[in-house]
Amino acid sequence: MMTRMDQNSYQQLKFSREPDGVLVITLDRPEKLNAADEVMHGELARVWTDVSRDEQTRVAVVTGAGRAFSAGGDLAMVERQIGNYGLVTHMLTEMSDLVYNMANCEKPIVSAVNGVAVGAGLVVALLADISICAEDARLGDGHVRLGVAAGDHAAIVWPLLCGLARAKYYLLTGEMVTGTEAERIGLVSKALPREQVLPEAMRVAAQLATGPQLAIRLTKRALNGWLRSAGPIFDQSAAYEMLTFMGEDIKEGLASLREKRQPEFG
Repeated sequence: MMTRMDQNSYQQLKFSREPDGVLVITLDRPEKLNAADEVMHGELARVWTDVSRDEQTRVAVVTGAGRAFSAGGDLAMVERQIGNYGLVTHMLTEMSDLVYNMANCEKPIVSAVNGVAVGAGLVVALLADISICAEDARLGDGHVRLGVAAGDHAAIVWPLLCGLARAKYYLLTGEMVTGTEAERIGLVSKALPREQVLPEAMRVAAQLATGPQLAIRLTKRALNGWLRSAGPIFDQSAAYEMLTFMGEDIKEGLASLREKRQPEFG
């Protein structure tokens, strides 16, 4: 059933409507480089269901306020989760909702990756149907650097985008990749100078919004069968990530990030 989304129910995402049913969603914590705390993470998980049902929206464009797309999970949120069974199990449900709600959203999603994208931000950047990335943006899955298993999206989509060999390299080492390199290895759709990223994302969105809607949506649904087929792999990785939140390595990983030093894992 199609409805109208309640934009006022969101605190850390802001919305603007453009012609032809293009909805621009902006991650809006620029003072924190759009790092996701509990509020933003929850909003990112549920917004795609609202987008899918919203009768006014044909295409969603998602970007970040300021100079970052999203610097990942807020470290204070990470600290609250360590060893906290209730929060960890809640996050397991929420991260699954984020991944599956993006995959199952009827409307196409275009990400305009205007700067650094890590953690939950990287989930949104890479699970978008089309990703337009700044050449100088830095993308990375920082889970192992933090001392936890790569879980929140990596296992379901990195091997599909850039192949298993490269996925293993970046996910096991935690190395960052530039937008230029991300385009070269197939991790993003296109890399451009930063000032061209949002205009190009809007151009692509307008093309999608004025195209044959049912054909576009059904093509997305069919292609995302690849993601759904990898669902059990994702579910396992997500559970492993949450398991490692109950261990000791994450304490050292978090401390090293705060102290800006190399971690010393046991």
